[in-house]
Amino acid sequence: MKNDHTGSPLVLQIKGLTSHYGRIQALHGIDLEVRQGQLVALVGANGAGKTTLLRAISGVQPVSGGSIHFRGEDVTRASADRRVRAGICQVPEGRQVFGPMSVEDNLRLGAYTRPKGEVEADMERMFALFPVLKEKRLLLAGTLSGGQQQMLAMARALMGRPSALLLDEPSMGLAPLLIAEIFRIVAGLRDQGITIFLVEQNAHAALSIADVGYVIETGAITLSGPGPELLRNERVQSAYLGM
Repeated sequence: MKNDHTGSPLVLQIKGLTSHYGRIQALHGIDLEVRQGQLVALVGANGAGKTTLLRAISGVQPVSGGSIHFRGEDVTRASADRRVRAGICQVPEGRQVFGPMSVEDNLRLGAYTRPKGEVEADMERMFALFPVLKEKRLLLAGTLSGGQQQMLAMARALMGRPSALLLDEPSMGLAPLLIAEIFRIVAGLRDQGITIFLVEQNAHAALSIADVGYVIETGAITLSGPGPELLRNERVQSAYLGM
């Protein structure tokens, strides 16, 4: 059930953010907000700056200007591990599960910042959310299908009990039926009150479930608004939806 959550507290606030790769400027003054309980989608073509922005939020890409506030705290210069402990958990592009380790051990790694006594209960929650992972809990993660690995990557991030879940291209490389399933799960997580920032090339799938959407082009935000509204926008339709 979508809700714009306009009165909810700010979880993530980005102002005037810039970032460079050497002399090349990748982000040009990004302004963006994610409120508690919202599912916010950032859509754009390959190379538009989506992953760079996520990496900057996570603390693995240096920023050259602007600010990142997380739950009211300035984390612009905070280390990546401090951001994880503060509640920022990212599901990386390409899933990046630990293939030689079991599904269970991948999940335990996601909970490394949490008290040991809570890990087993959290794992059972993940198995309830992703039943296929329970079925395959003792198998090596590398033996799972692409869709199952995506579910494992999401569950691993959720094991950290994030205040903000960052999803980088969850539909990448998946068959259409699996894409629909992944986005159904993402929408379900939002309905449980989890704050989600979704970065996605599949604009239709992302904006269909988003409370708020942003469009990024060559490192700058060019459009923003409620997700369904952006889906009806002529510029979005012609550029990303082939209409």
